[in-house]
Amino acid sequence: MSFALYMIGFLIFLGGLVWGALEVGVPHVYIGIGTLILLGIGIFSAVSRTRSKDPS
Repeated sequence: MSFALYMIGFLIFLGGLVWGALEVGVPHVYIGIGTLILLGIGIFSAVSRTRSKDPS
């Protein structure tokens, strides 16, 4: 559940960045590349923050 909340928040953040970049006039190719990179970082962050610790 917390993974989904983390990803929803990150997607809202990413959407705001994309919207801002479009308003400024950044070319679509660069927006797409940046979006994919940030989405990958967001997934790695969400997994590392929400995974359960090994009970050992």
